[in-house]
Amino acid sequence: MKINSTVILTFILLILMLGAGSVSAFLGFNLGSLALKGVSTPDGRPTTKFASAKANNSQQVGLTLLKEEDILKVVKSRIEGKTKAAKSEKIEDDEEETNNKKQKQQEKPQEVVEEKPQPGFPVSAESEGVTFAVQSARYSGGDLLLKVKMQNKGKDTARFLYSFLDVTDDKGRTLSASTENLPAELPANGPTFSGTVIIPTALLDDVNKVSLSLTDYPAQKLKLDVSNIPVAR
Repeated sequence: MKINSTVILTFILLILMLGAGSVSAFLGFNLGSLALKGVSTPDGRPTTKFASAKANNSQQVGLTLLKEEDILKVVKSRIEGKTKAAKSEKIEDDEEETNNKKQKQQEKPQEVVEEKPQPGFPVSAESEGVTFAVQSARYSGGDLLLKVKMQNKGKDTARFLYSFLDVTDDKGRTLSASTENLPAELPANGPTFSGTVIIPTALLDDVNKVSLSLTDYPAQKLKLDVSNIPVAR
């Protein structure tokens, strides 16, 4: 009886083991199938690989060729842009040159305009070929205006600073004065230039004559003394 029970128990265990093994194999097969789902066998043919690679490269690069007309339009627009820029720069240079010429003309001393001599005039002085002459005297707007004519017939250019112009009255008193349009320099053998010496009338109440004294700068070789200029009203 005991032997039969042992045999039966052994047979049952064997069946259970076979069943468990079958279930495990079935589950393993299903899991492997699911894992390999969508995986295909690689194509070993070289021509197929090259063809697919070429297709992929063409899709990624996306090369677009420009038309000849478009290229010509771009080149033409750039050339026209450079031409316009060059013309604009030339116009600016011409305007700058014109402005410089105008400025130089304004700075250039005005040439003398001949006028009828006033009685008692001109009163002049000469030194080293440079002439300094007072042509007339008149009162205007609270100032005495002395019209002056200057010319250099010497060989060297004469330069002046009119802050060195000394003005005195017939009593020896120093008077303040300003100048207008007198040349900063007289070129050698140059033309005649004119300007004005301006003296406030408040300083001339009892004055009949004034004197002007001027020298060149910085050489100070000239001594131009114009004395006894009649200014009585």
